[in-house]
Amino acid sequence: MSRPAATGKVEVTTLGMGGAPLGNLFSSVSDDDAQSAVEAAWLGGVRYFDTAPHYGLGLSERRFASALSNYPRAEFAISTKVGRLLRPNPHPRGSDLEGGAFAVPDTESRVLDYSPVGVRRSIEESLERLQMDFIDIAYVHDPDNHLEQVAKETLPALAELRDEGLIGAIGVGMNYWQPLLEFVQSCSLDVVMVAGRWTLLDRSGEVLLNACAERGVCVVAAAPFNSGVLAQHEVAPTAHFDYAPATPHVITRVRDLAGLCSDFGVTLPHAALQFPLRHRAVVSVVAGFRGAGEARSATQWMSTPVPQELWTAIDEYHTTKGALA
Repeated sequence: MSRPAATGKVEVTTLGMGGAPLGNLFSSVSDDDAQSAVEAAWLGGVRYFDTAPHYGLGLSERRFASALSNYPRAEFAISTKVGRLLRPNPHPRGSDLEGGAFAVPDTESRVLDYSPVGVRRSIEESLERLQMDFIDIAYVHDPDNHLEQVAKETLPALAELRDEGLIGAIGVGMNYWQPLLEFVQSCSLDVVMVAGRWTLLDRSGEVLLNACAERGVCVVAAAPFNSGVLAQHEVAPTAHFDYAPATPHVITRVRDLAGLCSDFGVTLPHAALQFPLRHRAVVSVVAGFRGAGEARSATQWMSTPVPQELWTAIDEYHTTKGALA
């Protein structure tokens, strides 16, 4: 993790800390555990932190504000996202779990807004929650059904904020590589964040990464564990893949990969965390931590080399088995 990589005018570490768990994704994380996760990540060399208003209805941003206030602002990079404004919820039901997957009170609701006015408001409100003066990277967050508007309005609005010095770099973050490829080919971007499509298990985003390398667009690879199915060496039959229960076919693939890793004295999550960096376009891998233990494990995995012979064996397996689908 000693090699910082540039994305636009921003330097990021090869391991970044994702902020969804700090927003209480699926279950609660205590304030103490959130604080200790950031501290352990920092001690392990992490200097890139990613968050979004969506994560816990602002809780993730507020927790990063508290934890990172202990460190010099010039020594780390933070990214957040635009596209969802937080507004008072006219019909709260008590919890955001059912509607948004975060274990927080649903006193606020998410309002989709990719307009230039919404972009500026989103950045201003994130800066307030983060208690910071600028944001290193701003991504457009999951604009699945707003691709034309994002190209014509949202990205130009972010570029203006970049020119004003409120943002260091701009990009788009999505779970799907195909629309990201369209943005890379038609828009001026510094970086894209692709979640779950360039992993030890799912290589479907390789076309996107190749295009980014050709055009000088940096890639941040998020969700390297594919929602948890790659997070443990012993794969449970109840593991999740891409936010849903993993199918028997996926479980078989993962167990095969774990067996290959064992042959070379490597654990499955160790290989999964390092795999995305094998492509030259990838500058950082972003993973979420629910506490200090997970952060320490991840920083150790990232700093411990994986034998080239294992990568060769995994590549041969992938070629033999073909695409996951």
